[in-house]
Amino acid sequence: MKALEERLGYTFRRKELLENAMIHSSYANEHRGAGFHSNERLEFLGDAVLGLVSGEFLFRRHKDAPEGELTRLRAALVCEESLHEVAQELGLGAYLKLGKGEENGGGRTRPSILADAVESVFAAVYLDGGMDAARELIHRVLLVREHEQAVEQRRLDYKTALQELVQRKQGQILRYEMVDSSGPDHAKTFTFRVLLNDETVGTGFGHSKKEAEQAAAHAALETLQRK
Repeated sequence: MKALEERLGYTFRRKELLENAMIHSSYANEHRGAGFHSNERLEFLGDAVLGLVSGEFLFRRHKDAPEGELTRLRAALVCEESLHEVAQELGLGAYLKLGKGEENGGGRTRPSILADAVESVFAAVYLDGGMDAARELIHRVLLVREHEQAVEQRRLDYKTALQELVQRKQGQILRYEMVDSSGPDHAKTFTFRVLLNDETVGTGFGHSKKEAEQAAAHAALETLQRK
């Protein structure tokens, strides 16, 4: 674990915490008699620590952003994809303890497992060194400029933003519909509209269906936010 500590830039006083952070439930289940415990409890705590640190970071960094925007920023910043990237940079997959089935099934590279391990590490550092140590690690490996730029890209997922807005009221039905497709195969232009409760609230164009859907969602967001 010394090599992992060097990657983390943190030396544990209680080494067993870092070891526990690397134990997947599949390994713990296969070694029940040996007293191994999975990292699930640490993951739970790490999620809370990460939520506080990232929320504080965004609150201070984006001083004029409303609550909804801060919520979307945090969701993008601490999503599975982002945590998976951190795990890859730290090389956590090599240190995981997995059960035989999970090992054979490619668990060392599974995004969900790696993301959970990152949260477990955050909790282990918190328990070992306190909030200041956890905050320093989280800022260094996650809340850096490169990840902020990735967040800016994820923020452009207008479909997700629209879905979140619509879900604030119960019984809303949101769907996308292709209106038109034109042009040669190598340069097609698609037109999509988004309907809320069967009423058109946005229309968009793009050179792929995904791009057109995003454009329609963006138009719908602007329409609904004006109401």
